[in-house]
Amino acid sequence: MKNLLCSVAVCLSVLFVLAQTNEAAIPCGTVDMKAAACISFATGKDAIPSAPCCNGLQQLAQSVKSVDDKKAICRCLKAGVKNFAGVQDKFLSQLPTACKIKVGFPVSMITNCETIRF
Repeated sequence: MKNLLCSVAVCLSVLFVLAQTNEAAIPCGTVDMKAAACISFATGKDAIPSAPCCNGLQQLAQSVKSVDDKKAICRCLKAGVKNFAGVQDKFLSQLPTACKIKVGFPVSMITNCETIRF
């Protein structure tokens, strides 16, 4: 009986660790790849976001499984836009509406990603 309880405890521990591992936040490489097509709109060069831009953002939005995913995406986006001269907040903030996606936080270079809730 004692061995059975120990085995169950070990199995539950392993499952818990696996569950935590599977919920890892979305990596910045993925975010950058999905959002790259939005740079022309974010800099004001394009009047509307391109289809690849909106498709990439929709894929990101659909991949969100936790608040940590949202925070990770937010942090990645903030870090990524710093690499492109001319990105303007007024265009960034229009992306969710223009692409018809709900992100649940303001898209801005000044958003505090740590305050995002699910």
